[in-house]
Amino acid sequence: MTDADEQWGAAVRLLWGPPVKPARGPKRGLTLEGIAAAGVVLADAEGLAGVSMQGVAGRLAVTKMALYRYVPGKAELVSLMVEAAMPDPSVLDGRLVGEGWRERLEAWARELLAGFRAHPWLLEATVGARVMGPVEVGWMERALAALDGCGLTGAESIDAVVLVSGHVRGIAEQERAMAGGAVGEGPDAQLTSVLGEVMRVHGEKYPALGAALASVAEAGGQDQALDFGLERILDGLGLLVAERVGGRA
Repeated sequence: MTDADEQWGAAVRLLWGPPVKPARGPKRGLTLEGIAAAGVVLADAEGLAGVSMQGVAGRLAVTKMALYRYVPGKAELVSLMVEAAMPDPSVLDGRLVGEGWRERLEAWARELLAGFRAHPWLLEATVGARVMGPVEVGWMERALAALDGCGLTGAESIDAVVLVSGHVRGIAEQERAMAGGAVGEGPDAQLTSVLGEVMRVHGEKYPALGAALASVAEAGGQDQALDFGLERILDGLGLLVAERVGGRA
């Protein structure tokens, strides 16, 4: 057995293997889907830090030891929760048939943000070295498929997807950190609200910031951080794609 098998084997089997049977003892009627759903409910209410094997077992009215017969630990539990909480990537299938790579990648980014907004703890759960399940891999597959035919190398395509997803994550992280604002309220509007009183008193010391915030206010506080960043990223990718395919981007 390799080190990777030892470290990730249980998660791989849970996410990709055949249906899991309890390790021992009488059947309790638990399913991986039910266990994951209970974990999602806890995480939505209390954040990822509030999820524990004991807490999930309590929601399912079983003992913690009964739960361990299906899921060996919290890391594997969180992997199952990610799969259950992430939107089904098939939501994108067929919607953008005939559209170009830019429209497909933009739609991908917006759907991904919607998933993070629905379950903010996903931001914390989807970082670092870990095993990804079919749903999460499906998201990567569709983003890379959007870039098919653009003339990019495999490494460049992956980097492009990382760049777009990084922008989406940054917006979602900012929204999560400033959770007192309205749901989906972006960084521009939040910054204006937070700095409003400060700028009224000390605005003369920060004329450039004051002018920028005033412009946001004149536009009705409409947030454009997601759109602006996404458009600039796609513009940059467009230049590279045009170069690779001879101006046919």
